Amino acid sequence: MTREPDADRPEVSAELRDVVRLGWVRASPVTIGPASAELVAEIEFLRASLRQRWSGHAPASIPGLQPARRLYRDLGIDPTRTRPSSEALLRRVLRDLALPRILNAVDVGNLLSLRFLLPIGLYDNGKIEGRVRLRRGEPGECFAGIRKDTVHLEGRPALVDRAGPFGNPTSDSARTCVDGATRSLWMVVFAPRDYAAEAMMSHVEDSRKTIEGFLGAETAGGAQ
Repeated sequence: MTREPDADRPEVSAELRDVVRLGWVRASPVTIGPASAELVAEIEFLRASLRQRWSGHAPASIPGLQPARRLYRDLGIDPTRTRPSSEALLRRVLRDLALPRILNAVDVGNLLSLRFLLPIGLYDNGKIEGRVRLRRGEPGECFAGIRKDTVHLEGRPALVDRAGPFGNPTSDSARTCVDGATRSLWMVVFAPRDYAAEAMMSHVEDSRKTIEGFLGAETAGGAQ
């Protein structure tokens, strides 16, 4: 069952309130399937623009990547060893590798992550159980990642619901992944706490318009 709208705002543990800024969007109803020609064209235009601007630059010299890297350092994670998902996407683009084409909703999430150069988590809202909380992972805590081995969370940021952890700024879980039966989405944008609140709200509004335009859904969102 899809969660009530008042459950969309994630709780943040006291330990992380001065470290992380979040934006979130709920979208429903959505029809999941292959990306439209218009969405593919938008992604390809952005890929070409990013390659033209940043080809030949080391990631450390690209200003747009620095907020995500700073977030990881503030969390005690070395971003050169465990990369933010947004940097992993940009590295593929700069190597002229195609982005994985999975489903239209996932493609929209990748498009937005490349626009903002911030990590984005995208989940099936109907698979999330109750209110979401962002906290550090506990000893031994982990989840089964999408197309990845077990994702270990001890000491690392984790999105958690009643059933346990399901996402972080690097990986999402198989349990809450978007599939052909998904009818409601919940998306979160991760940034460091010193990221401007106005900029995060701008990303939320951009995300809402993009999701509405390409997925035909009604949306709501916010930031903290």
